[in-house]
Amino acid sequence: MLPPMRLEGRKALVTGGASGIGAAIAARLAAEGAEVWVGDIDRAGAERVAGEIAGHAVDLDVTDLDSATAAVAAAGKLDVLVNNAGTDEFGFFTQTTPEQWQRVIAINLVGVLNCTYAALPAMQQAGYGRIVSISSEAGRVGSKGSAVYSAAKGGVVAFMKTIARENGRYGVTANSIAPGPIETPLLMGAKELGEIGEKLIDNMKGMTQLGRLGRPDEVAAAVAFLASDDATYVTGETLGVSGGLGMV
Repeated sequence: MLPPMRLEGRKALVTGGASGIGAAIAARLAAEGAEVWVGDIDRAGAERVAGEIAGHAVDLDVTDLDSATAAVAAAGKLDVLVNNAGTDEFGFFTQTTPEQWQRVIAINLVGVLNCTYAALPAMQQAGYGRIVSISSEAGRVGSKGSAVYSAAKGGVVAFMKTIARENGRYGVTANSIAPGPIETPLLMGAKELGEIGEKLIDNMKGMTQLGRLGRPDEVAAAVAFLASDDATYVTGETLGVSGGLGMV
């Protein structure tokens, strides 16, 4: 079944769009009619994805405000910003280093701040905007081996709620999506930890109600909903796409 054309005439920037969830989001938004800009520090990967969806590639280091500002300027007036870029440094907290903390926080949290800061003024002026940030169930319930990642993703949730409060009067909505364990290069990279990594992934599967890893396209479908006018009365929310992992 073809997706509805809910985003026809809209322009969207997807950060971290060169692979994994970001590539799936870019493809889904394009399939629903959006003009999609794929932003990533991996320019070759961004160009590959952009070529597949008839979109545009743009250099983007989300940890650098100047880079975020330049990417937004290259795309022009945005209707939709999807803050997807993320990374993790797997390991129990006492086995990690401050350098690792800084990198994880810079990409997962500061990157959201930078890109939102760059895109928001034009949305305010236009009286319309959709900001969707990819958080994680780890940011709501915590995740063994991902303490700093969990902290950063929890910050994304709080930040989006605040942006929603500040910008509803401008017609701008801001929401988060909290994926559970999704079969992406980032998660499957945990296998490099050997037996610990295998157990980590198996435990994540067991914590879901569906007993499996999610797919990137399942996250992308939720992003398309929040980016569309089907979600005009949804703001400040965090939508779990996690197979029930975040149930309380």
